[in-house]
Amino acid sequence: MSSRYSRQIVLPEIGEVGQSRLCGASVVVVGAGGLGCAVLQYLCAAGVGQLTIVDHDRIEESNLHRQPLYRVSEVGLLKAPTAQRALAEANPHVSIHAVAEKLTPANAADLVSAVDLVVDAADSFAVTYILSDECHEAGKVLVSASVLGLSGYVGAFCGGGASYRAVFPDMPHQAGSCAHSGVLGTAVGVLGTLQAHMVLAILLGLEPSMLGQLVTVDLRTLRFGGFSFSGAEEGTAERLKFISPANVSAGDVVVDLRSSIEAPVSPFTSALRFELNELEANSMLLPQDSRIVLCCRTGVRAWRAARVLQRMGRSHLALIAFNE
Repeated sequence: MSSRYSRQIVLPEIGEVGQSRLCGASVVVVGAGGLGCAVLQYLCAAGVGQLTIVDHDRIEESNLHRQPLYRVSEVGLLKAPTAQRALAEANPHVSIHAVAEKLTPANAADLVSAVDLVVDAADSFAVTYILSDECHEAGKVLVSASVLGLSGYVGAFCGGGASYRAVFPDMPHQAGSCAHSGVLGTAVGVLGTLQAHMVLAILLGLEPSMLGQLVTVDLRTLRFGGFSFSGAEEGTAERLKFISPANVSAGDVVVDLRSSIEAPVSPFTSALRFELNELEANSMLLPQDSRIVLCCRTGVRAWRAARVLQRMGRSHLALIAFNE
C-alpha cells in the first residue's frame, strides 16, 4: 500500500483493510462546483479508486472564490474535464472519468448503476429528486448536500434506508441560488468536506452508520444540528417524477409555465403557455384522459403546479426542469 495513505491507514478505524475498501470503491459526483470541488479533492486524496465527475457547466470568474480546483487561466473551460486533470495530477493512482453532460432522467440510471455510491453536489432540486429516485430503485446510497448563504445540510439517503422524498416530500416554494442569495466560500467548503467525510465513513462501513442521518450547520453561529430519519416512510401517494423532454409523447398535454420573457419560444410547439398563478383558471383546458407534463426552468414551479392539480383530483402528471 502506498505511503501516500499512511496517515489514515494508521487509524484503527481504517487500517489496511479499510484502505483497500476505499481503493476498490467507485463514486459518481454530480456537480463540480463549490460542494463538488471539496468532495472530489478529499475523495481523490483519500484514494477512492474510481471517481466519475458529472457536470456540464463552464468555469466562470465568479466561481473561483469557492471552487479551488480551478484557476483564472481556466475560466471558460468545461468544469468536468478541468477537474479531472487537476485531480489526476494530485493523485495519479485514482481512475477519474469526466462526463461533461447534464444529469437528466435519461442518463441518471446508467450513471447510478455503474458505481457503489452517489454524491449529489449539483445545487438543483430537480437533480436531487431524480438521483433519489434512481438510488432508491437501485439500492445505492445517496449523499446529498446543499448550502446557501451561511447555512446548509448534508445527509445520507436511500441504500436500503429512507429516500430524499421520504424526508422532503415537497420542494420549497422557490429555489434560491448563489447568484441571487449569495454564498461564502468557506461555508461551501465546510459542507462539501462534511459531505466527503460522510461518503468515506459509509464506504468504510464505520459504525454507527451515517445512513439515515442529516446534519445541519449554521456557519454564522457555528452551531450544528440535525436528526435521524431512519424510520421515515416512503409514502403511498403518486410520485411526481421528472422526465426528459424526449420522453414526452404525442398524447401528452404539455404546460410550459415559463413567461414569454423567460422563454419566448417553447421547445414543444403544441404546449399550452400560462404561468403558475393562471393554472386554476385554465385547468379546463387540460383533458382528463391525457398525461399532463408541467415544465419550468428549475422544476419548482412545475412541482407546485402539479400539487395544485393533485388537489383538484388530477393524476397522471410528469415534470420537466429545463436546466436540471
